Amino acid sequence: MDDKAAIVEVVQNWALWRDAGDWERFATVWHEDGWMTATWFQGPAREFIKVSKAGFEKGVSILHFLGGSTVDLQGQRAVAQTKMTINQRGLCEDELVDVVCTGRFYDFFEKRAGRWGIVRRQPIYEKDRIDPVDPSIRIKLDANLLASLPEGYRHLGYLQTKLGFQVKRDLPQLKGPAVERLYRHGRAWLAGAASAFPDEDGPKQGT
Repeated sequence: MDDKAAIVEVVQNWALWRDAGDWERFATVWHEDGWMTATWFQGPAREFIKVSKAGFEKGVSILHFLGGSTVDLQGQRAVAQTKMTINQRGLCEDELVDVVCTGRFYDFFEKRAGRWGIVRRQPIYEKDRIDPVDPSIRIKLDANLLASLPEGYRHLGYLQTKLGFQVKRDLPQLKGPAVERLYRHGRAWLAGAASAFPDEDGPKQGT
């Protein structure tokens, strides 16, 4: 239970320190080869920290709220799942909007030199919505663009596309082959796979 509590604390620190812009402490939740995947970013954690800091300083508003966590533990490795929401505010079709996306953080953990850290973070996107900050405003969305985005993060992807981000279109959702592949990766990680990305195209651990 001490290990599980330590892992959940890392998950909580990720959200608190990232959203507060506490970049030095945020860097400590990762291992040196940590990998982050999001709708708008896929790459090493060290690069994610840099681009998140740059966005924070420019006023990009992306915040996180966490729910319950569950941890599967196997020796010095673990997979943690945590209910969460991603909240982003920005201009969309010339109006200020809030997008809320509900899902889970799916985290590959390893204990190295007595410290639990994240090796890979992959959000699972379950459903989302978009609302104008001013409730009296009606927003006309581009139906073709909206329909081209995955259902689980359709409105989040829409806003991010409008803000100039390149949104990845094949991320895990509540159901489907992408999330099944992620679960398979998690099982392999706990069984001792050499990489958090076993037997699949994509980045290998440490690259």
